[in-house]
Amino acid sequence: MSDGPPLPEQCQTMAEVRAGIDALDAELVALLARRFAYMRAAARIKPERSQVRDEARKAEVIANARRQAAGRGAPEHVVADLWERLVETSIDYELDAWDRLKGA
Repeated sequence: MSDGPPLPEQCQTMAEVRAGIDALDAELVALLARRFAYMRAAARIKPERSQVRDEARKAEVIANARRQAAGRGAPEHVVADLWERLVETSIDYELDAWDRLKGA
């Protein structure tokens, strides 16, 4: 007996595919919530608002995601585009958190 939906290569029906996607989406949302908790921690730790945007770190994060995608057989350009949006959204979120915490 298996816990949760079958692996993609084991799916025989669209109901199984959709159950797998729904389960994965729930995991992704939980991971994103955790990622944003780290952004709040960064806002709390950084003494200057100008430290929130770090273009070198942004490039590193996107390159890491691209490399991980390649290693897992996922489309690199799609992952890089998603991470571009994720990082920019995270920066905006961190700026808002910094402002709330530091009263700027």
